[in-house]
Amino acid sequence: MVRFIFSLIISLLIVLQAYSYPGKILNSFSTQGNFPTGLTYDGKNLWIADRKLDKLFQINTETGVIINEIPSPAYWPMGLAFDGENLWCVDIKGGIPMAENYKGILYKLNPKDGSILHKAELSCVKPTGLTYDGEYLWVVDEALDKIMQISPKDGTTIKEFSSPAGNPMGLCFDGEYLWVSDRGTDEIYMISPKTGSVIVTIDAPGNYAFGLAFDGNYLWNVDWQTKKIYKLVKEDEERFVVSKPKSYKVTITHQTTNFGQGDIKSLDVYFAIGDKRENQDLIGNTEFSEPPKDYVTDNWGQNTAHFEYRNIKSGESKEIVMTNKLTLYDIRYFIFPDKVGSFNEIPLDIKNKYLTNDEKYQITHPVIADALQKAIGNETNMYWIARNIYDYLIDNMYYEMQGGWNIAPTVLERGNGSCSEYTFVYIAMCRAAGIPARYVGSVVVRGDDTSMDDVFHRWAEIYLPNYGWVPVDPSGGDQDWPKAQADYFGHLNNRFFISTQSGGGSNLLEWTYNTNEFYTTDPKTFVVVEYFADWEPLEE
Repeated sequence: MVRFIFSLIISLLIVLQAYSYPGKILNSFSTQGNFPTGLTYDGKNLWIADRKLDKLFQINTETGVIINEIPSPAYWPMGLAFDGENLWCVDIKGGIPMAENYKGILYKLNPKDGSILHKAELSCVKPTGLTYDGEYLWVVDEALDKIMQISPKDGTTIKEFSSPAGNPMGLCFDGEYLWVSDRGTDEIYMISPKTGSVIVTIDAPGNYAFGLAFDGNYLWNVDWQTKKIYKLVKEDEERFVVSKPKSYKVTITHQTTNFGQGDIKSLDVYFAIGDKRENQDLIGNTEFSEPPKDYVTDNWGQNTAHFEYRNIKSGESKEIVMTNKLTLYDIRYFIFPDKVGSFNEIPLDIKNKYLTNDEKYQITHPVIADALQKAIGNETNMYWIARNIYDYLIDNMYYEMQGGWNIAPTVLERGNGSCSEYTFVYIAMCRAAGIPARYVGSVVVRGDDTSMDDVFHRWAEIYLPNYGWVPVDPSGGDQDWPKAQADYFGHLNNRFFISTQSGGGSNLLEWTYNTNEFYTTDPKTFVVVEYFADWEPLEE
């Protein structure tokens, strides 16, 4: 038995060692100085700048040993780039070591001896990152929170867009996309050089992510706090990564009270029963305060517990409590647009089920068709179609609860909506574009781990070949920073218990989620229905 357990542990360790995902640390070594900034790759070795030593070091990527060192062109070297022949460096102090004299200067250097071959002033205030795309240089400005494409000849800004978050530092180019590190969020972002949209987010290896480099296969990141250079996985076959597990007991209460003169002649209550998902594990079975009459599955495959009551008198209440113990995870999908399959790769059963029309969607309505054309144009990649629809809603809607759940064309014309209404619009546009879409409903941890939720939340899921069902929360995406917008496309944090999964109108839950009720009454009978959820953290 001992030998078997030992063998099992070894096997698990081998599996864990093989498990790879974007951002995984493959190797690391210490920096030469204590103030590392810029980083670049010259086709064989890395170059790193040190702000205090005023030097640029060429180092071996396997050992971290210094191969060559040259003087910094000025006194505050930051971003580095390599154009295939020459080294480029941006200085943050305008070439002179004066306090608060922030002014970006660009230098072209001979990598052999550090000779300055060219110099240009930039429109940057505090340039921290630099990279080369084969024709132009790109620079990130921490003070302006911008990423700028600039001319290597004179530093002219060609185009610019907002940085992903508020403390951008490092920058590199992988041949198709830009990568930006942010020391405030401790994250690294893959962004579109056309729009600045954040596509992939990975965790930085340290708490002060600075310079970035790409060697053709791997990302490299230098961290100012740990004084280390890290070799990171850029891309792998893992669709997602889960982290930050938190365990809870959540109770969902449904109360029906008769305040009228007559009787509630019949009351049927349905509780949606949550299941194991990639972001949630259930601990034990779902429990109820009383046994259900039966368990019924609706027309979308959602399992529900059915409770039946008859002749509820004036002043009487019926209360049902559902209890779940569960572990929730933060889940982040790594969706690389070129890895998303084609429309032809969508399974037929998913097409037949999740491309249909429904009363809330109205996918053939002229308002939906017009918005779709404006959003996607001639785009054919499924990722970018879904993402462009998402971005279109961010630009053309704002969050507001007005009561009721209107149909998608009405909400789109109005320009605002609740989370449910945003979801209906997004599903309608995705289905009209040929992308299968559905929704999920949840109860939510509101702030503290011990909390109450009576608002709940709903969002969409879309089917992308090679990735499966991916969460998209269009109302949550109504944010200012590109990083914050991307956090609601392919990402969920660990505060949602998903109870309901549906494609549209349900014969049991209708258009609601978590719970639903049907009742008949005598005349002059006033029925009040309340539902809420209470959260308690479970001790480890």
